[in-house]
Amino acid sequence: MSDFQFVIQELKEMGSAKFKDGLDRFGINSENSYGIRMPDLRAFAKTIGKNHALALELWESGQHETMILATLVAEKKEVTMEQMESWIKDFNSWDVCDQCIGNLFDKTPWAFEKAIEWSGREAEFEKRAGFTMMATLAVHDKKGTDTSFIQFFPYIVKECTDNRNFVKKAVNWAIRQIGKRNTELNQEAIVLSKEIQAIESKAAKWIAADAIKELESKKVQDRFLK
Repeated sequence: MSDFQFVIQELKEMGSAKFKDGLDRFGINSENSYGIRMPDLRAFAKTIGKNHALALELWESGQHETMILATLVAEKKEVTMEQMESWIKDFNSWDVCDQCIGNLFDKTPWAFEKAIEWSGREAEFEKRAGFTMMATLAVHDKKGTDTSFIQFFPYIVKECTDNRNFVKKAVNWAIRQIGKRNTELNQEAIVLSKEIQAIESKAAKWIAADAIKELESKKVQDRFLK
């Protein structure tokens, strides 16, 4: 039995029809799902370890959990720009998009470049990928400079009127995460949000109001006093 066959067998045994039936409530495409909880999938990935060849097989199989598992066992040093471009075209659910970006793609040398490039794409999940990248970089890239994140602002403004649910939520997420890195970026993100709030767009006004609410909150402001 190959590694791939073993993994598929294990995933089928881990699946829950009840959990699968509940995925649609969260806006997750459950059509090709085994119904496995994310903590269980992460735990299983740890037993496998890094295996890039297996990751490529898992992704190509096209099941919901195999695609997410692929992002967990893939080796970041083996990822190519061609692979990134190929995989984002297969995104069919917001969680597959977010897991792929946060588990793998934001650790590649092209993360900042692709965040900007993908933010201008037309396809909903490809565009979401760009803003998800901005958000996860703000969390994961501890060495990133303030300037490297401020460079995202013009692209955030440009796309903030996109009313598609999975896009506008990612735009909002990017602003909030950038604004929680430090005091300076917090103030810059609040100014940006107020600029967006003045735009005559339902999506823009929602994005801005929600971002301002969190970034000006006592909980966030108190973080900077520590």
